[in-house]
Amino acid sequence: MARYNGSVCRICRRENLKLFLKGDRCYSDKCAFDRRSYPPGQHGQRRRGKVSDYGIQLREKQKVKRMYGLGEKQFHLFFERADQQKGITGTNLLIALERRLDNVVYRLGLVNSRTQGRHFVRHNHFLVNGKKVNVPSFLVNVGDVIEVREKSRNIQAISDALDAVVRRGVPQWLELEKDNMKGTVKSFPEREDLTMPMQEQFIVELYSK
Repeated sequence: MARYNGSVCRICRRENLKLFLKGDRCYSDKCAFDRRSYPPGQHGQRRRGKVSDYGIQLREKQKVKRMYGLGEKQFHLFFERADQQKGITGTNLLIALERRLDNVVYRLGLVNSRTQGRHFVRHNHFLVNGKKVNVPSFLVNVGDVIEVREKSRNIQAISDALDAVVRRGVPQWLELEKDNMKGTVKSFPEREDLTMPMQEQFIVELYSK
């Protein structure tokens, strides 16, 4: 699947929202979004004109897709699955994205960003219920235990991420055992657990056209 290899700070500036794509750096004074909170490019500082309804819907979809680091095809697949489930489609979509393994290890504070989480999951650094899982899109369930593999516990990046977990915090639907480098899924996330500003109804409207 194609991946964006450019500056991720440009993504935050394009979406006019800090997406915390660079982990701990986003909390420091080095954050590019805090220094230049306008769209990238030579015309970025121009006054923004009126945005159409389609433009608003598209930007919301792009923002959420980029936040979780998905390509268009994979994101649309998540939407289709959410649309087939009972309940509110937009909420189903966000909860499914939160349950991805690369996101869960990030939420637990075992890695500094979702990108790093995806990389570490692919390289077999984590166990789920005692078994190696190297699929970033793996959906965790209630009661699952996610832990750092024994051979990977001396990786400096994981130690640094755990040291910074106090600043980020761990959501209520997860429980972290910092000393043991593992966490447990206590429940599925609720919509109110997602604190980033997301208007998922615009995504539903966009894909329903």
